[in-house]
Amino acid sequence: MDEAESLSHTKWECKYHVVFIPKYRKKSLYKGLRNHLPEVFRRLAHYKESRIEEGHITSDHVHMLISIPPKYSVSQVVGYIKGKSAIHIARVYGERKRNYAGQRFWARGYFVSTVGRDEGLIREYIREHELEDRRLEPLNLLS
Repeated sequence: MDEAESLSHTKWECKYHVVFIPKYRKKSLYKGLRNHLPEVFRRLAHYKESRIEEGHITSDHVHMLISIPPKYSVSQVVGYIKGKSAIHIARVYGERKRNYAGQRFWARGYFVSTVGRDEGLIREYIREHELEDRRLEPLNLLS
């Protein structure tokens, strides 16, 4: 595990596994966005003094291992990243007539789990997740 980070009067190590999806789970993340979004997410996390330790974007969802200082809540940082990235996507890739504010790109909720001693397993899961999805895709009879 990495060393604890510090604020002026605090030593901390707060890491979270976060997953969120585009609205209606549209497979829109591959259309030019997949290569562009990691840098957008990193920059937005940096504005909230957070750091994306590991991340992966699949066709219909985003996985990230994010380190968030205790002075921010998880919902505050994830909401900021989702909101500002949606606005950025709408301005750069979207139609300027509709959805300019980006309010409808990401679905409302997200999954979050704290990371403790199993950080290595979560990092590996995020890296290997897409391979497992591709392996199981032929088994999905309902699609």
